[in-house]
Amino acid sequence: MSETITPFDMAELLDSDAAISEYLSQVLADGDSDEILRALNHIARARGMSQIAKQTGLGRESLYKAFVPGAKPRFDTVLKVIRALGIDLLAQPHAASN
Repeated sequence: MSETITPFDMAELLDSDAAISEYLSQVLADGDSDEILRALNHIARARGMSQIAKQTGLGRESLYKAFVPGAKPRFDTVLKVIRALGIDLLAQPHAASN
């Protein structure tokens, strides 16, 4: 008997602002730049890559390429996408570790 394995797609789980916020907060806390790009890709796909492309004025294909691990997107591209996703990034001091 063979087993069928369904491909996992993180974008399918990002179905609410709360889920997106929790996911991105965890990825940012981990600090891995490739994982941050991957997370932005998942979130953009969950929200609709065509819609994000339209809002940012960037091509859909360009966005897919910009947010794969190892890519080096321009910072203004990242900011445009973050704004189009409706995400606010906030700075706060690290918790004191004594």
